Amino acid sequence: MAKPLAEPAGRPRTVISTPAAAAGALRPERDGRPLLIVCALSIEHLALRGGANQGSCPVALLRTGMGARAAERAVGRVLRGDPRLREAAVLATGFCAGLAPGLRPGDIVVDERGPGCETLVDAFTLLGQRVHTGPIAHSDHVVRGAERFRLRAEGAAAVDMETAAVRRAALASGPRPVTAVRVVVDTPEYELLRVATLRTGITAFHVLRSVLPAFLEWHRSIALPRR
Repeated sequence: MAKPLAEPAGRPRTVISTPAAAAGALRPERDGRPLLIVCALSIEHLALRGGANQGSCPVALLRTGMGARAAERAVGRVLRGDPRLREAAVLATGFCAGLAPGLRPGDIVVDERGPGCETLVDAFTLLGQRVHTGPIAHSDHVVRGAERFRLRAEGAAAVDMETAAVRRAALASGPRPVTAVRVVVDTPEYELLRVATLRTGITAFHVLRSVLPAFLEWHRSIALPRR
């Protein structure tokens, strides 16, 4: 079970938690930079908390609320305001829409622009997950139909609403490793709001619940120089 960390009053949509095994262990002076895992939705946060007992390294989970504005505001506030997290490595995660051919609900997309991409791919492969790499595009709405093909033609492998904002806010708050890992919840063949979405959503949820060991391996492998 995750233990809540203190959060400023009046910010009900931002939820920060840390695995029980690591609660009280966010001591940057002892362990180096912790890992901040960022998601947008309560269902994503539930999945990640469900897998949080798999590790005991200094890790915090942040639920920001949906959309770029909420994500950028929450990440910036936490990184600047919590002394335990000011130098944290940041990993954006949650669900996404798949764009690349061959993607299926439950597949994992690692943003190729982040550091340690190969480490994540290897870790997910060892976990038995289907994993792909490529750019993750931004959209402020659910993408369907022709817009999917346009984003794919521009080179994107997947699209979501928060990854770009998380990266922007994290880097604006100081130099740090930042990457993104998304789980495909819909594809051109299985678009949101169709009957099949319930099944694909359950598939994506169970995959997201299993990813923390790969995130921790990435965190261990990344050089985290002190400033």
